[in-house]
Amino acid sequence: MSDAKMIAPANPTDAAPLLRREFALAQGHGAVVRATLRTSALGVVEAWVGGIPSSDELLAPGWTSYEWRVRLVEHDVLDAVAERTVIGLRLGNGWYRGWLGFTGQRAVYGDERAGYAELEVQFADGHVQTVGTDESWRAGSGAVRADDLYNGETIDARLHDDAWLHPGFDDSGWDAVTAVDFDESLLTPRTSPPVRRLGERAVERVWTSPAGRMLVDFGQNLVGFVRVRVSGPAGTEVVLRHAEVIEDGELGVRPLRRAEATDRFLLSGSDDVFEPTLTFHGFRFVEVTGWPGEFDPAALTAVVVGTDIRQIGSFACSDPLLNQLHSNVVWGMRGNFLSVPTDCPQRDERLGWTGDLAVFAPTAAFLGDVESFLDDWLVDTELERRATSEGSVPVVVPNVMKYLNTGFPEPGATAVWGDAAVWVPWALWTAYGHEQTLRDAYPLMTAHTRSVAAQLSTDGLWDTGFQFGDWLDPDAPAEDPGKSKAPAEVVATASAYRTAALMVQAAGVLGEHADAGEFAGLRDRIGASFRAHYVEGGRVHGDSATGYALAIEFGLLDGADRQAAGDRLAELVRAADHRISTGFAGTPFVSDALTATGHLDDAYALLLQREAPSWLYAVTMGATTIWERWDSMLPDGSINPGEMTSFNHYAFGAVADWMHRTIGGLAPLEPGYRRILVAPQLGGGLTWAEASLETPHGSAAVRWELDGSALRVEVTVPEGTEAVLRLPGRADETVGAGTHVR
Repeated sequence: MSDAKMIAPANPTDAAPLLRREFALAQGHGAVVRATLRTSALGVVEAWVGGIPSSDELLAPGWTSYEWRVRLVEHDVLDAVAERTVIGLRLGNGWYRGWLGFTGQRAVYGDERAGYAELEVQFADGHVQTVGTDESWRAGSGAVRADDLYNGETIDARLHDDAWLHPGFDDSGWDAVTAVDFDESLLTPRTSPPVRRLGERAVERVWTSPAGRMLVDFGQNLVGFVRVRVSGPAGTEVVLRHAEVIEDGELGVRPLRRAEATDRFLLSGSDDVFEPTLTFHGFRFVEVTGWPGEFDPAALTAVVVGTDIRQIGSFACSDPLLNQLHSNVVWGMRGNFLSVPTDCPQRDERLGWTGDLAVFAPTAAFLGDVESFLDDWLVDTELERRATSEGSVPVVVPNVMKYLNTGFPEPGATAVWGDAAVWVPWALWTAYGHEQTLRDAYPLMTAHTRSVAAQLSTDGLWDTGFQFGDWLDPDAPAEDPGKSKAPAEVVATASAYRTAALMVQAAGVLGEHADAGEFAGLRDRIGASFRAHYVEGGRVHGDSATGYALAIEFGLLDGADRQAAGDRLAELVRAADHRISTGFAGTPFVSDALTATGHLDDAYALLLQREAPSWLYAVTMGATTIWERWDSMLPDGSINPGEMTSFNHYAFGAVADWMHRTIGGLAPLEPGYRRILVAPQLGGGLTWAEASLETPHGSAAVRWELDGSALRVEVTVPEGTEAVLRLPGRADETVGAGTHVR
């Protein structure tokens, strides 16, 4: 470890601290051949070398379980180093010191934001010069007067001056710094992708609300901030408040709860450009107040921000509403995969809820190359698990809940939520086929499975302890989202069976034969108990769509019971007029359960239903992301009265996985798509569909078209792989690499 220290201003204020150090290059060693800057922070940090930003990253080093690891970010800054050079840092509160969670608390990790930097310069003769943060640095403040992820940022352009980033600046009036108490062994090289600007959107509409306020629509619910170009008298304050929806003609801010989501810009009197890069908002609409003079829509640009995950999968079909639904899934993932996979990006929460990811992981792994991003999150999941009193997976990761005054005790092992410890690594293995990913997660996977085994009652059922159950069942009361039709013990026991069954496979892949035997025994015990206590003549206890979907898809039923359960599921779906009757646990599996038991038409009818609750209801209401509740907005345009209402939650977007495999017809037959199943199942009046994926072996694609009753299918198979074509009315056919038309 270097001599660099984590430092903070000796006399901190609310303003974002600026830290600087000017130095001269060592002489007599020839040209500089390499210059590497490593930065980190308790909070978030932006860095400059020689007045040049060290990178285009935002909100670095990101949110981790700070108690055990803080990311160290490294960049090549060779082109920025000169004979005299200034290293500059700006610190934001970020997740470390800002408001965090839903209880109105802040600074839950620590009271002091601090920065770390180490510049390593290598010369032609091999000499290395290192300049790091220590007590010789100076601290000041600049234009950013306040910053918070929930509340927004205040920037006073009258205080903006880049001179501090350049040699010769007089920092004698600046403050001293102190080294903070920090264990530098916690610094961990970053392995996940950085957060960046991912795109931009122009204003689509400007109007005046009934209350006389100027409102702006960017046409897409997104995550990021607004870049503002404005000129006006010095000291003029322009205020932007962000929200996802409009209600009664005004900005719909009630779902934000305590989050102010407001940026304030004080003008310099010249031409100003504001970018509040120490915050982010989830929004489509912005209320603008204080604008000087006539407003030009080109003055505002929405900047999309998120983890820079490469998109690898695509889907399209002949139904525009389904295409919009799929776009909503993509945008929901983009906005919520910001440093950690969060539940929502707008209100006073934005936490890494494990249940959301447990059910969405297969969809995520198709849409983007999420392996390193989720691998990194799984590291924190294991660290947090070890720290719980029962050694169980917490419901959010990083587990800020342990610091929040929620009145909600640590629940111990939980179905679906805790099962993310197994379901997420298995989804990554299935999608990418990298054994090391599975091996890295294996201690977490086994620990969770054993914690579940310890929770089972003497008769082998998981009917003890707290459970979320089928969270957000559409029939649950707005104030009690966990009150579902599916009994919690049915959801939990079925989930435990799936976890044990996956662990038998995972242990087999890794050659852990003793574990495989242990988990097979657990699986069989749970399965026998489930069938003995919860199944009679194909009827599952509770008689809920979720109960049947899980029993079918998790492999708990065989033969006549399985078919009877599928038939009963179809009856329930029809009785509900193909409206959704499932929550977080059942929704990801109901379409597959219908399809697998011969009810494809019902699966399509469920997908294509436009009346609430349904996937397409939100689309018909103008949604551009997936909602938390099936009726986050009511048909009259009012916001759901529940305390918990988000318009950007990806969990119910897990149906895209079924769309990719069943409509598009593209699925893995072996982990990592070494063997591919091409099996489109036609229905819903669709006349064409296509799916493509950049697999670990190359591009795979399927496109099918109906011309009357004639089906044409074009398939692209990557080198080194093969595909099984399972087309309607035809025998299976195996084809090798290349493009094939049938």
